[in-house]
Amino acid sequence: MRSSRLLSILILLQLRTRLTAEALAEEFEVSVRTIYRDIDALSAAGVPVYGDRGPGGGFQLLEGYRTKLTGLSHDEAEAMLMIGMPGPATELGLGAAASRAQGKMLAALPAGSSAHAERIAARFHHDPVDWYQAADDAPHLGTLARAVLDGRGIAMTYESWKGVRDWQVAPLGLVLKGGAWYLVAGSADKVTTFRVSTIRSCIVTEAEAARPEGFELKRYWRDQLLRFERDLRPLTAELRATDAGLKRIAREGAYARDAVGAAQRHDDGRSVVRFPIESIDDAATLVLGFGPEVEAVGPPELRARISALVNAAAARYGAQ
Repeated sequence: MRSSRLLSILILLQLRTRLTAEALAEEFEVSVRTIYRDIDALSAAGVPVYGDRGPGGGFQLLEGYRTKLTGLSHDEAEAMLMIGMPGPATELGLGAAASRAQGKMLAALPAGSSAHAERIAARFHHDPVDWYQAADDAPHLGTLARAVLDGRGIAMTYESWKGVRDWQVAPLGLVLKGGAWYLVAGSADKVTTFRVSTIRSCIVTEAEAARPEGFELKRYWRDQLLRFERDLRPLTAELRATDAGLKRIAREGAYARDAVGAAQRHDDGRSVVRFPIESIDDAATLVLGFGPEVEAVGPPELRARISALVNAAAARYGAQ
């Protein structure tokens, strides 16, 4: 256990340059005193690690020191191969490099382990696009990926529902969501999200892409999703559903499953669901699609719209 922690500390120091004893203790869920003992053990083993006291201090490796670690366990090799599955790397223009890295990693495994790890590639496949959908055509993705990795600015022409506009942006990251790529970039003192498939042209500039202090791509994307989902469905419909109706509602996605999970069951065997909706018109057609197992209780405007649609359909499809 301790040897694994020592190795992990060494790798972290290589990746992050400088870390405090408190940060390391939190990372490995041990005491600060234990971290000091671990640092002493690394020093005794010949690792050139030293520490600075005071504000801005911490432990770091001697400049230029790099360890050469080639041993990987079975599960670590499997995890690396899962990360390196073909698809996104190829789209980003890194497919050849990913294949070379995979070969080097397999060559570094102990005898007999490479065949075990290679089974991952033969038995798992990643397809991020939903059924009956096609992946976005994103011809500029490779250029954007290079700019993100090199920390360079982008000059691009972007088409949105508002029209076509030229942008000068500092790329901060790329996100693959549901088969579509998105560019997260800084512009005019704010962070903006662009759909890569609607970028009409782009070139990498010599400008350095400054990152906002404290910016984290994963946290930004999570917050954007929460805001988008909240703003997309600002209204609420009250639905009364049978058990079969609850199953039909839940098929609409994660937001619908959350609503079903919070449903209140009544004595008549039906449940009341507070269901987020985008608009009255959209909700009316959606509720009709659920069939007789789901009834809209409110708001009144929704019931009136459903009644109007039902009457219009009856008039069209009634006996001639």
